[in-house]
This record gives sequence, structure tokens and C-alpha cells, in this order.
Amino acid sequence: MIPLYHDFADETVLVFGGGAVGSRKASRFADEARVVVVSPAFDGRLVELAEADAESVELVRAAPTADAVRGWVDRVGPALVVAATDDAAVNAAAEAAALEAGALVNRTDVSAADRSGGRGARSVVVPATVEDDPVRVALSTGGASPALAKALRERIEAEIDGAGAMAELSGTLRAELKDRDVDPAKRREAIRRVVRSEGVWKGLQKGDSYGQEEAYSVIEEVLTR
Repeated sequence: MIPLYHDFADETVLVFGGGAVGSRKASRFADEARVVVVSPAFDGRLVELAEADAESVELVRAAPTADAVRGWVDRVGPALVVAATDDAAVNAAAEAAALEAGALVNRTDVSAADRSGGRGARSVVVPATVEDDPVRVALSTGGASPALAKALRERIEAEIDGAGAMAELSGTLRAELKDRDVDPAKRREAIRRVVRSEGVWKGLQKGDSYGQEEAYSVIEEVLTR
């Protein structure tokens, strides 16, 4: 599988299952998409999420059967269907209905290893993510080891601390150098030196202005050589 990013702005995600797994999935998408969760009962955290953001999260108290899930998919018209119930037959029916409707599907009870290469083209894995906006790192074990994914996420969180500020700074500097008509090769070298400079990283920890000052020093060194 090849990792891709998908923009869910103005899209709907339909989640079957309101337990711990369904709650976690709904939380992942609520910041960007409208989320509809269909379940006979809901995890407490999911209820709190819906109460805090009723416009983004809708809870529908119903117990869809395998025969009924297709109707929900047709009515909601989701970009993604998450099958997160404890009933394999319902999950399988949700997966089939999503694929038939042309939607993406994430079935939580079947890992990539279980598929043995049989995962459909629109069947997706939702990876663990680490963010320092606008930097986002996604990682997945293909469903083989959620515990490992969590452990790796915690390690990466420490490694990318400050990466968001560096991304903003280097993006601004790149645009400035382009406006100055700096030779592309010199421009690339200067930005590479900035993002690899320990002094710039340390400066950003003190504040944006400190990091910017260090970055300008690095750039001038490259341009005057």
C-alpha cells in the first residue's frame, strides 16, 4: 500500500459502531469532516465530542443489520465508511456497500495481514499521526501491531518538536530568496543548510525572531561564499 493524504473538507464520514474504536475513528475525522455515527449505544467520549461540536458530529441511535447498512450509505452519501462494529457480518456488509457506492472504506476488524493481498483499491488504513502544524507524519503497521504504532508515535513526537515552526520559517525564506532572484541551486543549498542547522532549531525554541535571525546568518554565509 502507498500512503496518501486525503482532504475531507466538506465531506461526510459514516461510522458504523459507537464503541471505543468507533469513537476514536470519529474523533480523528471530526476536525475536518462531517461525521455521522450509527450505533445502538455510544462511548462516553463520543457523546462528549458530539455535545461539544454538534455541527460536525451526529449520533444516530440505531442498530443497523447487515441488510440495512446499504440504506444508510445511500442516504448519507459518505466519502468514507468506517466499519467499526463488533459484528463481522455488519462490517462486511458496510464494506461492500461502500465499495459499491464508490466510497473509501476502513474496516477495523480486518488487518492488512489478514487480507493476504486481497484489500480492495478503495479499502484504506487510517494511520497513527503525529502533528506539529503544518508538519504531519503518518505511520502504520498495517494493523499488525497497534501497540508498536503507538510507541513509534510517541518517539516521533519528541523528534519533530518544533518542526512546524521550521516549516513556516523555511517556507517564508524560500519565497524571499526566490523574490531576490537567487540562483535556484544556491537557494536550495541555503534552505537545506537552514533546516539542518542546530543553531536555527535552538533559536526557534526561544522564539520565531531568534530562529529567523539564525537562519539569515546561515543564508548569508551560503550566498557570500
